[in-house]
Amino acid sequence: MSTENSLRDQVVLITGGARRIGAETAHALHAAGANILVHFRSSAAAAIALANQFNQIRPHSAALHAADLLTADAPDELVAAALREFGRLDILINNASSFYPTPVGHITLAQWDDLIGTNLKAPLFLSQAAAPSLAKQHGLIINMIDIHALRPLKAHPLYSTAKAGLAMLTRALARELGPQIRVNGIAPGPVLWPEGDMENDLKREIIGKTALKRHGTPLDIARTALFLAKDAPFITGQIISVDGGRSI
Repeated sequence: MSTENSLRDQVVLITGGARRIGAETAHALHAAGANILVHFRSSAAAAIALANQFNQIRPHSAALHAADLLTADAPDELVAAALREFGRLDILINNASSFYPTPVGHITLAQWDDLIGTNLKAPLFLSQAAAPSLAKQHGLIINMIDIHALRPLKAHPLYSTAKAGLAMLTRALARELGPQIRVNGIAPGPVLWPEGDMENDLKREIIGKTALKRHGTPLDIARTALFLAKDAPFITGQIISVDGGRSI
């Protein structure tokens, strides 16, 4: 079934939307007819290029807002930007995330503030700020989680803990914000290697532990977000693992 215009006139706010999984998800929802507010922090060139591409396809269908999600004013500013640009807000995708190792014995308070802040604190306060607008549209929150919310990743205790908190926040918000707002999560597995890359032997080991014996792509995540946005009106409080069977 064609997805074209299935999200027509809906407005999506996606954090960390300029690159990687965020950009792929923005592409999928824009192709389905949605208008997109792309949040970015430092990826200005990529964000501008993405918005220009969207606006060439459909004029005034994309806008940008730069913000450090760890600042107190960022949630209200992002929601206000969506309303100012498009007059409504239907979907919030909490995608922005910090990711790096924090082996025990070397963890700092700055790392705690950053990893817990971007992966848990920011989604909470952005969801809270967006809730009144989302409720008017019977909207949707999608939180990008991780399969390591349930199975901790070695040398990444802070990141794994933050994502575990986001998984519980997803379920808690589904209860708190229903029936007006649906809240779901997507837990990617090996769909995109870290930007610092990793050794080929480790990649092969990770792929070997999936049921499908291959890695996925950002498009797999984008398609899942699109499913939740357009085809899942009775799904809330759920976390969908998109991991090729890695979590089993």
